[in-house]
Amino acid sequence: MSMNNKEDKKEYFTSGQLAKMAKVSVRTIRFYDTANILKPSVVNDETGARLYVREDFLKLEQILLYKYLGFSLDEIKELMLNSDDKNFMLDSLRLQNKLVDDKIEQMQLVKKAINETLNVYEKNKNIDWDKMLKITELTGMENSLNTQYRNSGNISARIELHKNYSNNKKGWFPWLFEEIGFDEYISKIKSAGKNAGDNDLKQSRITVLEIGCGNGAFWRENIKKIPTDMHIILSDVSLGMINDARTLLKKEAGRSEKLNRIIDENFEFREFNANSIPLNDESVDIVIANHMLFYFDKPEKVLSEIKRVLKKGGFIFASTYGSEHMKEITDLVKEFDERIALAAKDLYLVFGLENGEKILKKYFSDIRKNVYDDFLFVDKAEPLLEYIMSCHGNQRRYIPDRYKEFKAFVEKKTKKGFKITKDSGYFKAFK
Repeated sequence: MSMNNKEDKKEYFTSGQLAKMAKVSVRTIRFYDTANILKPSVVNDETGARLYVREDFLKLEQILLYKYLGFSLDEIKELMLNSDDKNFMLDSLRLQNKLVDDKIEQMQLVKKAINETLNVYEKNKNIDWDKMLKITELTGMENSLNTQYRNSGNISARIELHKNYSNNKKGWFPWLFEEIGFDEYISKIKSAGKNAGDNDLKQSRITVLEIGCGNGAFWRENIKKIPTDMHIILSDVSLGMINDARTLLKKEAGRSEKLNRIIDENFEFREFNANSIPLNDESVDIVIANHMLFYFDKPEKVLSEIKRVLKKGGFIFASTYGSEHMKEITDLVKEFDERIALAAKDLYLVFGLENGEKILKKYFSDIRKNVYDDFLFVDKAEPLLEYIMSCHGNQRRYIPDRYKEFKAFVEKKTKKGFKITKDSGYFKAFK
């Protein structure tokens, strides 16, 4: 085993010593080694001895905590992919801290539901089956926590790449906010109310529904521009995403009394599938579907529901992308391994810039289209790696076992800067 002077100063541990420090079995250490989750830092060429350093102990602690939080072996392997990166430990601890908070909150809800069921039984000597079902529902949430966090992390990775490396300094979400024209629409409604002799200010308060709000990034980036004359319903099929949207909006508001009041009084958070919107006919002024419609197998069903809930004169604001969007990333992963597909299907074929107007014409009139002028120029490998691993394709099947090789490949590609085409825009269609 050869080591340079810098390595000589390090403290090394055998598998047995590492196991003792972490209070696990040697078999566990060997299992994580074989599974390519925790490899030894040094392997003696002569004796085959496998040695670990302090940093490996910290990685092991991360693995054990992820296991405690309920992640599967494959999920842990994915989370540990970039464990050698500089900011891994800090990001990992922040993630775990949030996961533990969610776990505590979930267990408190379970405890409350059990106590309520117990109190009813002790009082009436009868089982309240509705409350029993509530306990089952809450305990089932545990399986969704990991998925929620992976989804939330994936969304953040995609947003951060665009936010930090876009050529257009206006920013995607601020641009969309301006293009929607909330103030213009509110003024129009107020003018119509005055002309009709309506002095009730509540009549001029518009209702905005966002379907598939994710973690609420659109509203966070524009939080200081949100008009007070709006009732905003943020919806998503994932309760975890809804909770994230509420929490992160509050965090963005900070100590501002005005912003916190807007969130408390103007926002409503709802969990539902847009295939069946639980709102009354003609009760919404504006529906926002930001990069959302192409995720539905049949966007026509969603559009029919949107048309139903929209008021006459209201509009849908649907963003999407075209066939050229991020094509260089697709080419990059194909060059590394032609089996990799970053998406199960080309979503722009479902609802994209090329065919969106034709689809919308079946339900709406006065359809307007606008394209966002931008491209990405990425000069660091890490954000691009995070973006690729966040995609909905099969990359997790082929990259993990060759991650270091793939990372070196991406580093080479981004060394002099890597230009990426953006082909995004929106449709604004009126009822």
